[in-house]
Amino acid sequence: AKSDAYAVAKLRAAKAISLGKTNLHEFAYGATGENEVYGTCVNAYDPTRLAGGSSSGSAAAVAFGLIPAALGTDTGGSVRAPAALNGLVGLKPTIGRVPTAGVVPYCWTLDHVGLMTRTIADCADLLHIVAGYDPSDPASANRPVDNYSEALGQDIPGLRIGIPKNFYYERADDQILAALESVKEYLVTAGAMLVPVAFPDMEHSRTVSLTVQMPEALSAHSAYVQERGHLYGADFRAGLALGQCILAEHYVKAKRFVEVYRQETNKLFDGVDLILTPATPEIAQKVGTVKVTRNGVNEAIGNAITRYTTFFNMTGHPALTMPCAMHSEGLPIGLQLVGRYFDEMTVLRAAHAIERSGRFSIPLPKLGM
Repeated sequence: AKSDAYAVAKLRAAKAISLGKTNLHEFAYGATGENEVYGTCVNAYDPTRLAGGSSSGSAAAVAFGLIPAALGTDTGGSVRAPAALNGLVGLKPTIGRVPTAGVVPYCWTLDHVGLMTRTIADCADLLHIVAGYDPSDPASANRPVDNYSEALGQDIPGLRIGIPKNFYYERADDQILAALESVKEYLVTAGAMLVPVAFPDMEHSRTVSLTVQMPEALSAHSAYVQERGHLYGADFRAGLALGQCILAEHYVKAKRFVEVYRQETNKLFDGVDLILTPATPEIAQKVGTVKVTRNGVNEAIGNAITRYTTFFNMTGHPALTMPCAMHSEGLPIGLQLVGRYFDEMTVLRAAHAIERSGRFSIPLPKLGM
């Protein structure tokens, strides 16, 4: 690299010390973190389990205590999902809030720069540093940057929390659903109001996301595929091949779906301040897992890991995952909070209230397993 990405340059200017690059699912294509070239990062709580992806190395490094914070990219949940599986805070800010200048692109429409930390306070401080405007990035938002730490410590009486009536509490581990019920009970006792909300039809949302992702990934890598295609891993080559099979008509229709998703989801925030969902429907699965079965439905492991996160890359709303319980198998369970565009302050305010209540803290991983 001949220059730093915008976010890295901002961190260097703030006297942060970069310890280097971490492992990831190759070119950010995949939700498991499995990498046939450099090896696979394992979960901090169980070395036989997946760390999640694509930003697996960032999650593992923070969870194992090697670093206090890390960056990653989030195109369908690649920051939030591994953060949730490793008991961390993972934030995908509003699209355009953190410029993607200097980031190797995967999917321009859906790519976000995201953050992983151990605490909400660290997340707020880190976001204040890396948020901003870069005119070289067409997707960058020219808006003032909030002092996000000011959101911390505020109470939440009167805060309206949307609880989805469809999709987001379906086909999930019973212990994950039970953990979210405990979070809801706390929010009510803290003075928040739970409001049912209905999302647009989500049946084809994963297909829409992939129909946008794969042609854009192919476009980003097309200059290298013919000359150096043999250097790509098998799963990424398969994805690029899929991108070649998607017609322009399909891509355009998918982009129109994305716009509808954005408009319909934005309307939900007329009646609520935040939306609460589980972070993932499953806990971290064994390394090498291909499919999971839940309620009689078989699902590819990558789809399962990101089933609750992918949609908000299409809508672009800020979304944060954080730990809220431990599963009986000794693995973290996470929740997800979603806010209005550029209202990371409210997301962090509610997340910090949950964290400081002390009811949802989880133990650190035991090193040297």
